[in-house]
Amino acid sequence: MPISDEIRDALEHAFNPQHIEIIDESEAHRGHAGYIEGGGSHFRVRMRADAFKGQSRLARHRAVHAALGSGLIGRIHALALELEA
Repeated sequence: MPISDEIRDALEHAFNPQHIEIIDESEAHRGHAGYIEGGGSHFRVRMRADAFKGQSRLARHRAVHAALGSGLIGRIHALALELEA
């Protein structure tokens, strides 16, 4: 299963978002540290979920990292998060 699908599954399960986009931006980082041929190293997540209401930006980021878990986070070089309630 592609990493993007693993990210989507984990976040949908944890947050039941109204909107979610998982964008593999790896190709834009060709030649940079952490780049993996074929993608799967650099991601952007755009997500809107009621679960984020009342949370600070830091709390939202921590919640996403916890939902993904250290195993999945450890396989991703870069993760940009755009999170809203």
